[in-house]
Amino acid sequence: MGRSRARDVEHPRATLDHGGIATIEPSEFTSGFELVVDGTPQSHVDLDDPTHLHFEYVVRMGAVIDQLPGSALTAVHLGAGALTIPRYIEATRPGSRQQVIELEAPLAALVREHLPLPRGASIRIRIGDARDGATRLPPAMTGSCDLVVSDVYSGAQTPAHLTSVEFYRELSTLLAPTGVLLVNVADGPGLAFARRQVATISAVLPEVAVLADTQVLKGRRFGNLVIAASASPLPTEWLPRMLAAGPHPAKIAQGAEVTAFAQGARIVTDADATASPKPDASIFLR
Repeated sequence: MGRSRARDVEHPRATLDHGGIATIEPSEFTSGFELVVDGTPQSHVDLDDPTHLHFEYVVRMGAVIDQLPGSALTAVHLGAGALTIPRYIEATRPGSRQQVIELEAPLAALVREHLPLPRGASIRIRIGDARDGATRLPPAMTGSCDLVVSDVYSGAQTPAHLTSVEFYRELSTLLAPTGVLLVNVADGPGLAFARRQVATISAVLPEVAVLADTQVLKGRRFGNLVIAASASPLPTEWLPRMLAAGPHPAKIAQGAEVTAFAQGARIVTDADATASPKPDASIFLR
């Protein structure tokens, strides 16, 4: 998803199972590298500074993760990309145990070879469908995860089967009592898809917050919204000030704002789930 660019045969590349092409390219805007799939960037990684989060929605995920109590985390990531968030957690929470589920084996192999993980990091990559893989994790993960991140795209859309109340119920069984679910949702004017996602997640986990650029949250342009949810009150005391300060100013909606945001939106079920809207080129702002 995001800004298009020309392919360059000199960049490391892999042909994906669905026929697309993944490449790893130096960032045109900052330090580090980008994982590019079919000409559009998917992830940014800075090997010299894994705490450098370049894409706006990833910065917001990092802000929530920074609020989680304790030191080392137990985390599950659905969708690997270039493993930006797992690297961030390893850098900021040494000793964390992380499981990553990625559908595309060629993509995972490309990232491992050309953007290697830190030596000694406890990050295991499992190949397979995100929903199926989440039900096949070691039994010890059930009820013990501090963090579950769902950031899965097939092409430029989240698959329908990863948007339903049944799916989110399955993820909720992984969470510890104070564990947090983070979901990346892309939507455009009107936010019909995002509103249904908030209503659906709220039906499973009662504490919900939405983080986004103010114009995106108002439904004025296409962009990413990060939904944070938990069975326990979210650790968001300092987030409004942090998000307003930047480097990518944003708003966090909580409580009555979330209720109003999702008012009238139908809960998504496996029977009526649809893929997320196709994004335009404004998703990853620089």
